[in-house]
Amino acid sequence: MQKYPFTINTTILNLTAEISELVGKMNVNSKLNQSPQLRRANRIKTIYSSLAIEQNTLTFEQVTAVISGKRVLAPPKDITEVQNAYDIYDRLEELNPYSTDDLLKAHGIMVKGLRDDAGEFRNKPVGVVDSNGNVIHFGTLPQYVPQLVGELLDWVKNEETNLLIKSCVFHYEFELIHPFSDGNGRVGRLWHTLLLSKWNPLFAWLPVESIIHDRQSEYYQAINKSNADADSTAFIEFMLSAIKEALIEVNSVPAESSKRKNDREDVIIDYLKNNSDISNSDVRELLSVSSATANRILKELADKGVLIRFRKGKTWAYRLR
Repeated sequence: MQKYPFTINTTILNLTAEISELVGKMNVNSKLNQSPQLRRANRIKTIYSSLAIEQNTLTFEQVTAVISGKRVLAPPKDITEVQNAYDIYDRLEELNPYSTDDLLKAHGIMVKGLRDDAGEFRNKPVGVVDSNGNVIHFGTLPQYVPQLVGELLDWVKNEETNLLIKSCVFHYEFELIHPFSDGNGRVGRLWHTLLLSKWNPLFAWLPVESIIHDRQSEYYQAINKSNADADSTAFIEFMLSAIKEALIEVNSVPAESSKRKNDREDVIIDYLKNNSDISNSDVRELLSVSSATANRILKELADKGVLIRFRKGKTWAYRLR
């Protein structure tokens, strides 16, 4: 059986244990068990985040409107991407995570109407770039793609390592192969969620993609480091930390009352009366919330027109309008 290089170190063992504990709490306490509305909201968050990583221009509100069947003034390609992603995530339970045919089916739906080769492995060489246009690596030569994808799926199915870790290895190795001409990132994240859902069904509704979106530069850095090391350990560590953060978000953040939400907004506005701008890390410290919650609060204020988002070095910051 094919071997994929990685090391199960102390960091990975600790993260795996912490995730298992959080999953236990999620099974008992999470509103995901009782709330179809929360599951739908998380699904929309997942789709918005995964597409935003790939430069889709629709806002969260526009994504929500498209999924709700409303008309949206936006590029047709971006609207189609949302519709396709919602379609395939809605069929998650039907997919066999170890089937090449189902993987091709998922790709066919994900890029339907966008690519002539939807549902087919690529037949040309391709280079992989990050969000800044830097070449990360060159994908596998096309003639080897079907075999390597099949071997990867067989490994995930038969390897005795914890599926939590195997799903991260799959995600990294899948992007390394880069089997499609387009849609590799979207399909890779979808398949990671699918594998996690086989470990625990509630993962089908956990928006891990939103954490990846919030920490996008770290995501690419982890891929680059694993490429340089010829070993997926760094990527596994990053993905487990993202999964942990998503679980903390679900377990620790109750539904917000209007008063609590307004109080948080007032704290941010008061801070900006004495400071030129505010960042995600500032909000985390001010409100004692996770990175994902801080990002959501800032985004809501920006969508309302209270704040303006701008680039500050390598990160995003916000100032009063």
